[in-house]
Amino acid sequence: MRRRDFFKAAGSAVAWPLAARAQQSAVPVIGWLNSGPAGDPLFISFVSAFRAGLKDAGYAEGQNVAIDFRWAEGQYSRLPILAAELVAKRVDVIIAGGPPAAVAAKAATQTIPIIFTSGDDPIKLGLVASLSRPGGNATGVNLFDNEIEAKRLGVLRDVVPNAITIGVLLNPKAVYFDAQSKDVREAARVGGFKVIILAAASAKEIDEAFAAFEQARPAALLMGSDPYLLSARKQLIVLAARQSIPAMFSGRAAAADGGLMSYGISFTDAYRQAGIYVGRVLKGEKPTDLPVIRTTKFELVVNLATAKQLGLAIPSGVLAIADEVIE
Repeated sequence: MRRRDFFKAAGSAVAWPLAARAQQSAVPVIGWLNSGPAGDPLFISFVSAFRAGLKDAGYAEGQNVAIDFRWAEGQYSRLPILAAELVAKRVDVIIAGGPPAAVAAKAATQTIPIIFTSGDDPIKLGLVASLSRPGGNATGVNLFDNEIEAKRLGVLRDVVPNAITIGVLLNPKAVYFDAQSKDVREAARVGGFKVIILAAASAKEIDEAFAAFEQARPAALLMGSDPYLLSARKQLIVLAARQSIPAMFSGRAAAADGGLMSYGISFTDAYRQAGIYVGRVLKGEKPTDLPVIRTTKFELVVNLATAKQLGLAIPSGVLAIADEVIE
């Protein structure tokens, strides 16, 4: 009997232990839950990195493991529905990419193992009891990505030292929106400059935010760390260029696509580590016994071609610490 037919016949809402479920299928199934768009090359690179981690753990998709993909296409409201679909299919483990997906997965199941990549504090999000002893069905990689907005602002001011006002764009639907806003305001207070914080969670709202920035005329822009904003990077890059304003992004893909700079976590490294953890869970380890990994690999990328278009000279000190300079 096929795995899906068995559970349809059983009609039970009780989640079986991993070992028991595995007996019903020779090939374990991983549920992929992500808030990003499926066709974006950046998010495709996350899948590749995840597969590389699985391979390191002894698993190869199509051979001894299957992956059931669910993409929210930037619409966070879809995540609970997609998570419920994976739970209903009794996948063996869920890989939840980003805080919104992690929260949705945790709300959907307390039994199926969850490996997350989270840019916010997983304790505050209710995903784990502690980093060293998660204490439940979830663990993963803590990116500390949205906790470094102050560092991004610092680098941005190194490039635009006379900036008195900096515009900041955040996603109001992100679970860490309030924390991000607080961190940005505190960084501005300590640094002695002003910030204009605007919110956008759709293409229309991004256009509206940039219309407001054009009126306020900040000296530079900071694009907050968020999966949706990163997926909308091409729109953001075009609008920033149209206003000839220096902009800092959170991921390398934005700088590679024409943004001035990016500073943030190495997402591919995080997803590779998540793949390794998923492999360990499939081999029988429990999330509660796997400490949350604190990723410390950050990347500063500078696009000199964009700087030239802006008539901006990047300080030698910034270039010296850059992990990559795009000519």
